[in-house]
Order: sequence, then structure tokens, then C-alpha cells
Amino acid sequence: MTDNNNSKMPIIMIGHSFKYETEATLKLFFNTARFSFTSDIAEASGSDYVLTEAAEDGTVTVRVCLEGNQEEKTVKLPPDAEKKDFEYTICRLLFGLLVNRTGITPPWGLLTGIRPVKKVIDLIRQGKSEEDIYSQLGERYLAAPKKLKLAYDTAVNQLPILDRIDSSAVSLYVSIPFCPTRCSYCSFVSHSMDSAIKLMPEYISALCRELEIVGRIVKDTDTKIDTIYFGGGTPTSVSAEELRTIMEAVERNFDLDKVREYSVEAGRPDTITEEKLRVIKALGAGRISVNPQTLNDEVLKVIGRKHSGEDAVKAFELARKVGFDNINTDLIAGLPTESADSFRNTLDRMIELDPESITVHTLTIKRSASLFEKGSANSSNPAAEMVDYSIPTLMSHGYLPYYMYRQKNTVDNLENVGYAKKGFESYYNIFIMDETQTILGAGCAASTKLVYPDGKISRIHNYKFPYEYIRSFDKLMEKKEEVTECLKKIRSVQPR
Repeated sequence: MTDNNNSKMPIIMIGHSFKYETEATLKLFFNTARFSFTSDIAEASGSDYVLTEAAEDGTVTVRVCLEGNQEEKTVKLPPDAEKKDFEYTICRLLFGLLVNRTGITPPWGLLTGIRPVKKVIDLIRQGKSEEDIYSQLGERYLAAPKKLKLAYDTAVNQLPILDRIDSSAVSLYVSIPFCPTRCSYCSFVSHSMDSAIKLMPEYISALCRELEIVGRIVKDTDTKIDTIYFGGGTPTSVSAEELRTIMEAVERNFDLDKVREYSVEAGRPDTITEEKLRVIKALGAGRISVNPQTLNDEVLKVIGRKHSGEDAVKAFELARKVGFDNINTDLIAGLPTESADSFRNTLDRMIELDPESITVHTLTIKRSASLFEKGSANSSNPAAEMVDYSIPTLMSHGYLPYYMYRQKNTVDNLENVGYAKKGFESYYNIFIMDETQTILGAGCAASTKLVYPDGKISRIHNYKFPYEYIRSFDKLMEKKEEVTECLKKIRSVQPR
């Protein structure tokens, strides 16, 4: 099959409704392809299609036809088989057939969720040994041993922090969804400064109002703020005075005395100035992130960045000069036109700078990113070689994996991993992945995640675009009633 988005591959589903699971398995092999789902057996024709069938007598059949060559497998399930057994069997048969037909073996096997570490943590808490965990997850999900080892190491480093989590406290996320320009790989909701500049005063005013409203709810429910995270976009896209206004609103409306971590995603080096860094430090943030993604100037041009690799180094050194002793840097494996040697050079140089943490993302090509339009032309690159180099290199220099997540449409079905020196793990990053602490979002495109005492999770999504956020602000604030109710319930069962 040609892996592009100009045509749709027919997927015939008979006797079941496992569309999400089937598509997730297909995406492991065709990460930028599109599919059409149908129950019409007549669609099982042509050179490319997939047929999945679950019969009433327990027979499961999967057929894969690629470029006119087809292969089929059938399994008979026992009479007491449950719905989840049919789902798993369809996906496992499909996975095996696609490995045979494409020659691709996804390293995470059938593990398609974004939080593989949670499965490992659950097994550790059940008393399973490391060997038992590898055996159980390897057998069921067909994941490569080196990936299971990475997930296990991440879980081991994460557990001591999770054991100290305060579930009665909450974290605060503040969204500043603006960037100087939009990078070609970016799928986040962000807006260029050129288009947003006229909305900036109104946006900042609305954001400060929301921080006041959320702060009042937190105070009225006697809730403690545990961590604060400024994200985007690029928070340092705004001016030093605008950043001061927002951070002062946080300081004014929340008790920061017991905050364990306060992070600002300074992000792009071309937005970082000494004045902004001094504002960030003066107003309480102790952790920042400087994110070059690569130090290769030619690759930076290709992805739409307006800064050089040397600019990134200077921004990092400037942050040290201002006094930051907890700096993260983000890199991306698999950027278009970047070679494995170039990635190695970037990683080695970043290690020389000696940040407290380094996060290695793998390129993800989502539909909202301009790279998606180029299809497989951008998905064939040495990302796996880059990631394989990063793991032992970082660990040998004292950077341990402490959080991990996976995404759809990631090149080579790889992962995103945060590495940190001991004691510099980001609480917020762990909490957002583990989903055991409520996170209150403020600002355009921010998401509030309410974690109830019984484990129920509810999400409230703010409007994606600044003009919507400003125009419909009062309507949006009506949703805060659910926040109040959730925090009251948390407080009632977990008094401090």
C-alpha cells in the first residue's frame, strides 16, 4: 500500500464494532494513511483492503490484501469468550498479518496506548518481578524487550514520586498559545504573533480574569496548589511586561508557599531574553525549558525555525547566568532531513551544556501539521537509530528516564521520554501522565482534568482560538461550577 493520504484503504468489519482498536493497529504500519470503514463485503476487492470478521460461533477471521497479495488467518474462540477477547484476537491476528505483509515489526507491538508505563506500575504494585513483567507484557503485546526495559526503568524511577503524591492538592496549567512562527511538525494549538498581536491585550486580560476565578475556587475549597506549569505555544513569545502581568496574576490569586514545582516553558531560543528570564525567576518559577529541538542550522530552517543552533546554546547559557539551576532541554528525533550523525552531535552537545533534564521526543506527524501533507516522504528517516543512541548515552551520563508517553502517527511507532538527573524529575510531567492528580487549566486551549476520589476523570476544554476564548469567556466560566464540586468532594474525603 502507498502510505499517503490521497486515497482511503477499505476496512471491512463484519460482526463487530472495534473500529478504534482496528484503526490503532493499522496505524502502527501506515501512520499517515487514511481508511474507510464499512460492513459491505463487496468492498473486499481491489489491490488493498483489510477484512475482519467475528462470527456468532466464535470464529474470528482476518484477511489482509496489499498490492494484490492476500493472506488470511482464522481462530476459533471458546463459547465463554468475552467481547474483549474478540477485540484482542482481531488486533493480534491483524498485527501478525501486517508484520508478514509489510516487513515492519513495531517495537511496542500491540501496545497502542499513550501510557505504557502505567501497565508496568500496576504490575509492580501487584508484586510482580521484573522478569514476570517482561514475560507477561511481552507475551500479550509482542513488545520488544528493549522497550519493555525502558518502560520498566521509567516506572522504577517514577514510583517514589508517585508514592509521595498529594491527591488532595491540584496542579495549575497556564496556557500562552502563541509562537513567533509555526514549526512544520507542530500539531499544538498555537498562533503566530503576527496574527495574534492585536488580540494580545484582550487575551491577557481574559486570562488574568480566569486565573482570579480559579484562584477564588481554590481558596474557597481550601485546596493546595502542588505544581504550576506555563505552556503553549511558547510562553516567552509575549513581552517581558506581559509575562510579568500574567505571573503576577498567578502570585496574587494562589498561595505559592507550598508549591513544589513552578515551571515555565521558555521554549524557543529566539524568544528568550535576559529581561524575560529575570521576570520568570523573580516571580517564583524555578524550572524552565529551553527547546532547540536540534542544533543543526539547516534542519532548523527546514522546520521553520528562525534561530540558529548557536542561539539555543546562548539562550541556555543566559539562563544559567540569570541563576536558573533547573533547566530542561527538548530534542526531537526524526526531524526532516536530519541524519543520525547530526542528532548524535546535538545530543552530545546538549549533554556538554549539562542541563538538569533532557526530553527526547520522536517526530509525530499529525493531520494539523504541515508535514502531514507530505505523507511517507517524511516518515522514512533514522528516528529509531537516534532513539537507540539516546537511551544508553543519556543513562551513562546520569540522566534517568522518569516519564514517557506515546502518540498516534509517531515515526516508527516510537516514544517520547523525559530523562533527568536524580532529584530533578518534573512532578507535573509525571502527574499529567499518571492521572492521579487534578490539573486546573487556564487560558486558550487549556484543558482541566478533574480526578474525583472514586477515580472518575472528567475533562473541561477551553476554547481553542483566542478570539473564541475572549468572545465566549463568560459562557466558558460557567463550566467552573464542576471544578468547585470536584474540589469539594476531594476535600471531603481527604481532609488535611
